[in-house]
Amino acid sequence: MKNNVLFVLLDKYAEWEAAPLAAALNSGVTPLGDTRYTTATVAPTSDAVRSIGGFRTMPDYHFDSMPQDYAALVLVGGMSWDKPEAGCVEELVARALREGKTVGAICNGASFMAAHGFLNDVTHTGNGLDQLRLWGGERYTNPEGFIERQAVADGSIVTANGSAGIEFAREMLLALEADTRENIDAWYDFNKHGLYRG
Repeated sequence: MKNNVLFVLLDKYAEWEAAPLAAALNSGVTPLGDTRYTTATVAPTSDAVRSIGGFRTMPDYHFDSMPQDYAALVLVGGMSWDKPEAGCVEELVARALREGKTVGAICNGASFMAAHGFLNDVTHTGNGLDQLRLWGGERYTNPEGFIERQAVADGSIVTANGSAGIEFAREMLLALEADTRENIDAWYDFNKHGLYRG
């Protein structure tokens, strides 16, 4: 049986941040590679959510119906992580971490993690230290753990800034052992640098 990776989508989500990871998990890192994972989307309700680019997405699950057996939770960035609809995600993340699942957060998803104290014991990155401090307030107590890097993995938490979809995908693929390191590095090199380098 394949392991599910659940992508949390809020209204005005950043579709480009999730696409590289979702494709590599769902179809394999290499064209004929192993596909140990499937992907599914989760949203606050069963109603459609709209991406920043205007894509209308019907989620596979809503927060009350999502499966409990999954490998990872991915907080896809976007413009609603500081809105009331994001409130229910705090318990989802807390439960995932208690159960030893991988949690990935990119862009404002990482800011959400800071705002709820989830980055206080790990090295991490995000959309700049100033934003993490702003969103986190008193609950963010680990500014010394911030690293100016596109994506950072520490234990079961992977964080990235909003321009780091490919780097975020690489760190998540490695954390989930979705393929060999060699194949993941080759996937990253191709998707980061392209077919032609001139």
